[in-house]
Amino acid sequence: MTRFAAVDIGTNTLLLLVAEAGPDGALRAHRDECRFGRLGEGLDRSGRLSDQAVERSLAILREYRQLIDDSGAARVAAFGTQALREAANAADFLAPARAILGAAVEVIDGRREAELVYRSVAAAFPELARRDLVVADVGGGSTEVIAGRAGTVRSLISLPIGSVRLTERHLRGDPPAPDQVAALVADIDAHLARLDSALAGSAAPHSSGGATGAGAEPSEGPPALVGTAGTATTLAAVEQKLRAYDADRVQGFRLNRGALERQLARYLELTVAEKRGLPGLEPERADVIAAGAAIYARLVAHLGATELITSDRGVRWGAALELAAGPAPGPTPAQG
Repeated sequence: MTRFAAVDIGTNTLLLLVAEAGPDGALRAHRDECRFGRLGEGLDRSGRLSDQAVERSLAILREYRQLIDDSGAARVAAFGTQALREAANAADFLAPARAILGAAVEVIDGRREAELVYRSVAAAFPELARRDLVVADVGGGSTEVIAGRAGTVRSLISLPIGSVRLTERHLRGDPPAPDQVAALVADIDAHLARLDSALAGSAAPHSSGGATGAGAEPSEGPPALVGTAGTATTLAAVEQKLRAYDADRVQGFRLNRGALERQLARYLELTVAEKRGLPGLEPERADVIAAGAAIYARLVAHLGATELITSDRGVRWGAALELAAGPAPGPTPAQG
C-alpha cells in the first residue's frame, strides 16, 4: 500500500500523520504523532517567531523526518497555519524546515485551512455532513469556523483567536483574576459576532470532497457542531478521564453545553500545576486549555448548539485525503 505523510505546523503543536489507503479506499493511520513546539510563543506581542520557538519546532521536524523515512512514505505534504501566516520572520523557520523535510512548507490561508478541516470531518462523519454542519478548529493562534451541507462548504471564516494567543493576551494570573476572565470572554464574543454575517451571507458553494448534494437531508433546529484539533480532543479526553489518550474514544465523543461550562469553570479556578494533574489533559496544554475551552463554550452558546461533537482529525487528515486522491507520487527525498 502507498503511504503518505502530512505535517501540520501550528501555533502550539506540530502534527504528523502517515496514512495509507486500504482496499476499501478508506485512509488508515500508520503513525499519528503530536509534539508541542509552541511556534507562536510570544507572537501576539512581538509579531515575530522567537529563536527558541524556531529551534524547538525544527527539532520536532527532524524527528518527524526520521519517522517518515522509517515508514516508507512515498510523498510528504507540509502545511503552516496562523503563526507562519503572520510572523514577520517566518522565513527563519521555512527555509530550514524545507531542507529537513525535503518538501516546501505551504503556508496556507484561513480559507484553505478550513477547507482541509471540513474535508476531513465530512469524510469521518458522512451522516452529519448530510445535514447542516458547522466545523470549528480552535488552534493556538486562530479559529476556523466552516458551515456546510451535504459535504459542500457554504461559508467559512478564520478568526484571529486561539488558545495560545488569548492566554498570552488575557490570562496572566495563575489562576486568572475575574477581570482577566471577563476580558477573555468579551474578546471572544466580539470576534464571534462576525459569524452572523459570515455564515449567513456565504459565497457560492464549492465542493470539499465529502458527501454529494443529492443525499442532503433537511435540517431542523441548530446545526450539528464538530470541534477538531487539540483543544476539542482534550475536552473529550478530560470528560472521560482518559489516563492514556485513545483516539477511538475521542472520535465522535459528545459533550453537552453543561459539560463544557463545568470544564471551563474548573480550568479557570485551578492553577496550571493543578491542571497538569487532571486525567486526560496533556501537561503541555495545561497553561492554554482555559482559553481554548472558553472559545468552544462561547461558540456553542452563540450558535445555539446543544452539544460539541469532537473529532480527532483535522488539517493533516484533509491533506492525506488529497494526497490519496492525487496522481501517483514519485519518491520523497530523504534529509540531506
